[in-house]
Amino acid sequence: MRSEIWHQVVNGNEGSDWLLAGGIAAGSWMAAQLLSRLSNGPLRRLSKRTRSKVDDVLLETLRTPVIVMITLIGLVIGYQQLNIPERADLWVQRVFHVAIALCVTWMITRLVDTVLREFMLPHAKRDPRSTEGQLLPAVAGAVKGLLWGLGVVVALNNAGYDVAALLAGIGIGGLALAMAAKDTLANIFGGLTVFADRPFIVGDRVRIDEHDGIIDEVGLRSTRIRTLDGPVVSIPNHRFTDGIVVNVSAEPRRRVRQELGLVLETTPEQIEEAMNILRGIAAEVNDRITEDTTVGFIGFTDHSLTLLFIYHVQQRSAVVDVQTKVNLEILRRFRAAGLHLAYPTSVQYAAELPPG
Repeated sequence: MRSEIWHQVVNGNEGSDWLLAGGIAAGSWMAAQLLSRLSNGPLRRLSKRTRSKVDDVLLETLRTPVIVMITLIGLVIGYQQLNIPERADLWVQRVFHVAIALCVTWMITRLVDTVLREFMLPHAKRDPRSTEGQLLPAVAGAVKGLLWGLGVVVALNNAGYDVAALLAGIGIGGLALAMAAKDTLANIFGGLTVFADRPFIVGDRVRIDEHDGIIDEVGLRSTRIRTLDGPVVSIPNHRFTDGIVVNVSAEPRRRVRQELGLVLETTPEQIEEAMNILRGIAAEVNDRITEDTTVGFIGFTDHSLTLLFIYHVQQRSAVVDVQTKVNLEILRRFRAAGLHLAYPTSVQYAAELPPG
């Protein structure tokens, strides 16, 4: 009786073939379940003992896709033990090929997403001024979308569709879409350029065209700048590739040039005293002013004798604070020394003409 069942033909296959196919499929499913239990138990405990975080992340990321892949491979091997009519076999083979392609895509996408999320993103967010922390999520989404797109193309190719003709149609539609959204695409590529070249980071002060302010946020399409006047402006990213960007924060020092006019009655000795006062002020603020200070008597005007005072404020210092301190000291010491700053004046002479 058992021998008859073993050799009984059902849908073109003997009972032994069906049992072999079912046994292989069941065996792969049991192997997948065993791997799942091991990954949740001994393998997880073993990975936690290591210093590296990589094995923990890979175990958590690849566990489910690998289990599905093992089960799917078992179904494919079991199916290959059967004799199926050609037409039905063609469709079943296509289904398996599509399923394998999508499963591999799922595995790769999860792996890439985990690497970006667990390793690159935390490293980028350690510095709150870094642009990577803001751009990486958008880049990760774009990479995952690209991977899934490639996976679907491979799956369709495995299913027997003419992918070349499909891509040609998509290419024509994509060209029309790109023409309609060229500004958006330009901003996206501009954002990627900012991400790659890093002309500035969050917190830097920049000048672009008529805007001058602090970088608040760098996005994939636009960048927010808090202007020195207060309002926040959003600038399309293509402006950073088409225009000139001045990164004020990247300057190693800021040059300050002042011309001080003394009244015409100032004596040469007083001019020398005034220059010594300026040099003394620069020396006293040397923790915020670099050593290359220039002081000189540069000329005469209609109402003043002009002194030139050039100094450089170190980058870590607040320029306005240093200027305020220097200017107050100039005012105090000039007044104490009896030096008078000039202002536009004119002298009129009146003469009496002889009579007749």
